[in-house]
Amino acid sequence: MFTGQWADLPFEEVCRLAAEWGYDGLEIACWGDHFEVDKALADDSYVERKLEVLAKHNLKVWTISNHLVGQAVCDHPIDERHKAILPARIWGSGDAEEVRRAAAEEMKDTARAAAKLGVSTVVGFTGSSIWHTVAMFPPVPASMIDAGYRDFADRWNPILDVFDEVGVRFAHEVHPSEIAYDYHTTVRTLEAIGHREAFGLNWDPSHMVWQEVDPVGFILDFADRIYHVDCKDSKVRCGDGRRGRLSSHLAWADMRRGWDFVSTGHGDVPWEDCFRALNSIGYDGPISIEWEDAGMDRLDGAPEALQFVRRLNAITPPAAAFDAAFGGE
Repeated sequence: MFTGQWADLPFEEVCRLAAEWGYDGLEIACWGDHFEVDKALADDSYVERKLEVLAKHNLKVWTISNHLVGQAVCDHPIDERHKAILPARIWGSGDAEEVRRAAAEEMKDTARAAAKLGVSTVVGFTGSSIWHTVAMFPPVPASMIDAGYRDFADRWNPILDVFDEVGVRFAHEVHPSEIAYDYHTTVRTLEAIGHREAFGLNWDPSHMVWQEVDPVGFILDFADRIYHVDCKDSKVRCGDGRRGRLSSHLAWADMRRGWDFVSTGHGDVPWEDCFRALNSIGYDGPISIEWEDAGMDRLDGAPEALQFVRRLNAITPPAAAFDAAFGGE
């Protein structure tokens, strides 16, 4: 279970709940008291204590996530939204370029802290200096888009150098507001950094379906870059002539929105086909449930989502199914 939506609760309480519901482990968020990068590097006993809490509840950890700090590495503008999500030591004086540089150093430290914890993947966001141009007016010259991808490469290549040094990979969550937010921007993002292996993808279909990006085709086309899987669902509610896909600045769970997050299995993601595709590419990494349905009690929704995903995970991989049917011949 991804702990990001549970960061208002103490880490040990989240561990207790996850264990009671039957989760195998956690994708630990680097905010709240769940995992603090600076403390992990400054105090050897900090990581040991986290592992002890996990062991107490028979939980494992395969991944940590640092979306909030990663967002600030490339973002433009840097403003009060970032102040609300960043540690004070990263925000500093609020000078935009100082924030970006501090965030970049923290992402390097996140790789080091992940290695210290014994995990090989960090999930997160990159931010984007050109997302604010996506509405395309005033018209955006190609040179401005080119500069945005150069900015991403210039800021993230030194970060990825540290990931390489410590043997950890970064899994970027393809998501609106990021440098890679749909199919073609993902292609261009990988090209911008020369397809280096330290940078892969967190496959989360929830933001694909409302953009009409095929999550199954995405798995197949980026098979060698799927480093982590998050199961989060969304529901498109357009079609009445009033609810638009950009959602009109309305809050989560407002029924006037054109789409919203729903508990896994209640939305428009073609989950069975997605899991068949994951099996076909040989994905054998963690399956993490990111529960974010503002219209359902999370104490009911998180265990329900777990049971749904467990059923999906029982889908037999193609080779195993063939062997079972034909005796391995």
